[in-house]
Amino acid sequence: MAKSIAIIGDSESIKGFGAVGMELFICDEPAMAPQLLGQLTQEDYYAIIYMTEEVFSACAKERERFTERPTPALIPLPGVRGNTGLGQKRLSSFVEQAVGSDILFKKN
Repeated sequence: MAKSIAIIGDSESIKGFGAVGMELFICDEPAMAPQLLGQLTQEDYYAIIYMTEEVFSACAKERERFTERPTPALIPLPGVRGNTGLGQKRLSSFVEQAVGSDILFKKN
């Protein structure tokens, strides 16, 4: 069975992603995000779960149990409230861990 892609975030930030086939999960209250993430990950249905950076931060404790699992990949995206740089920092740390140096965002 093919796995699906979901996105969690406030309605303004994620409404356009439905047009490209992602399953939308509106979470206008970040405090409710951990519970929603728990529901979405009970089954092994989603390969990727995108989240707005605000939701991603609110789910810090819940995300720990997925660090050693291949799926779902939990990926932060900027929301309409702005970019906190969380996604860029995370990607930079993954690249540094894999390559031994930050080759993507290295500042001279």
